[in-house]
Amino acid sequence: MSTPKKALFNWSSGKDSALSLFKILQNPVYQIEYLLTSVNQQFQRISMHGVRIELLEAQAKSIGIPLKILQIPEMPTMEVYEDVMCKALTELKEEGISHSVFGDIFLEDLRKYREDQLAKLGFEGVFPIWKIPSQDLIQEFISLGFKTIVVCVNEKYLDQSFVGRIIDQDFINDLPENVDVCGENGEFHTFAFDGPIFSKPVDFEIGEIVYRKYEKPKTDNSSNTACDTNDKTAFDYGFWYCDLIPK
Repeated sequence: MSTPKKALFNWSSGKDSALSLFKILQNPVYQIEYLLTSVNQQFQRISMHGVRIELLEAQAKSIGIPLKILQIPEMPTMEVYEDVMCKALTELKEEGISHSVFGDIFLEDLRKYREDQLAKLGFEGVFPIWKIPSQDLIQEFISLGFKTIVVCVNEKYLDQSFVGRIIDQDFINDLPENVDVCGENGEFHTFAFDGPIFSKPVDFEIGEIVYRKYEKPKTDNSSNTACDTNDKTAFDYGFWYCDLIPK
């Protein structure tokens, strides 16, 4: 058998990342060297999801793959984000890493952006769950024994009652028809805390639920969503967050 290709996994902490990682770990073509996650430098929470860095670290420890954290300023420009990412990938390339794995499902523009940016540095993108129907993915996720909690919802699509819920069949049944069951359009974000990739569950308790609203960026740039899937800075409506407290 040929030597596996060294890869990094772009880890969001959520269910799509968890299922994608599960699948890529079964593929002998690739060897995952690191989980790579963007963290808000000011608040020390995962960008977009608002999950505390302590829980991110607990995930990585349970999974057993080293964690690389990208410290990103609050509300970064695309240029700032790309500069931080470029520096990180350049360093990883020196370790022989040549592939970058994502949990994207069907956002064509986002995939093209990722692949274009990676190509500049000599990397290739890998998309283990690409084009698999969302309904199939969520049912597979649940049947495999994964567990995930909704930590953020976009009020454009869902109300406060959905945040802080465990994704199960009841949650799926309660979703409005216009909401993708995997939240691929940014409807909601999750934190995966148990399942076949974890040596033990990530322990936490549910904290307060808070509401935050973000202003639109001053310039309308369609690539704003490219650096981090469904970038919250592109919206002028609000988000409900459920704080998770490490135990």
